[in-house]
Amino acid sequence: MLTVGNVNMMAEPVDLSVSIIDPKESQTGQQRSPVSIPEIDLDDYTLLFMTPCDGCVVRLLDESGEVAYTTVISSTSLVLPSHLFGNYRIEIIRGNFCFWGYIEL
Repeated sequence: MLTVGNVNMMAEPVDLSVSIIDPKESQTGQQRSPVSIPEIDLDDYTLLFMTPCDGCVVRLLDESGEVAYTTVISSTSLVLPSHLFGNYRIEIIRGNFCFWGYIEL
């Protein structure tokens, strides 16, 4: 039997990498500290943001590189549409940075 206390036991961390969206823009002001990569987990169809990502854009790209889903993050969790199925590249856009990884739904 599942209880409220162990529901998140099924959540898996999503490994993210970072890239600069437009390298020309980053030359105008050099960042002096390392970029903080968001920590997110995936629990079935729910993304759990361990690091606040409010106002960032999240996109899911299918295996052909087409955007299958996009929205603005407004809370600490986001339920993805249930019609999505398969492997996706997840991108979280914050300013000039794209944090990306892969998830399977």
